[in-house]
Amino acid sequence: MTEPIGLPNEHNGRAVLALVAHDEKKDDLIRLARQYRSTLVRCHLIATSHTGSQLAEELGVPVECVRSGPEGGDIQIGARIVAGDVDAVVFLRDPLTSHPHEPDIQALMKVCDVHGVPLATNGASAELLLRSLSQAAYWGRDAAAIHS
Repeated sequence: MTEPIGLPNEHNGRAVLALVAHDEKKDDLIRLARQYRSTLVRCHLIATSHTGSQLAEELGVPVECVRSGPEGGDIQIGARIVAGDVDAVVFLRDPLTSHPHEPDIQALMKVCDVHGVPLATNGASAELLLRSLSQAAYWGRDAAAIHS
């Protein structure tokens, strides 16, 4: 069995996870966050403003909030990815609804691909990503031990 791996970037000893959800998917993200709360409290969380405020209120966890998606929040998270400050992204998108900031959404997904940052865009892939983070936390794997 392969040991779970850590993440290359940490914020005060914690993995950095960006969380974004379109309005139609916010309830799904809140459900996932409740299920994986014990993992999320071990991470530094970054989220767009509406998503972040809901997560902080519902879960009682600190969340660093950037602007909303339409106000440039996706771009702000993308810039953090380019700077090497984000380890993984959960972005629950609603692909059946038109979004005026679609170019920003595509840019965020592109920088994840370019910089090798894991990106979950639906509930199933988010579950896998969070389960992997949970295992890494369980095994106490940190980036310094993995990447030295």
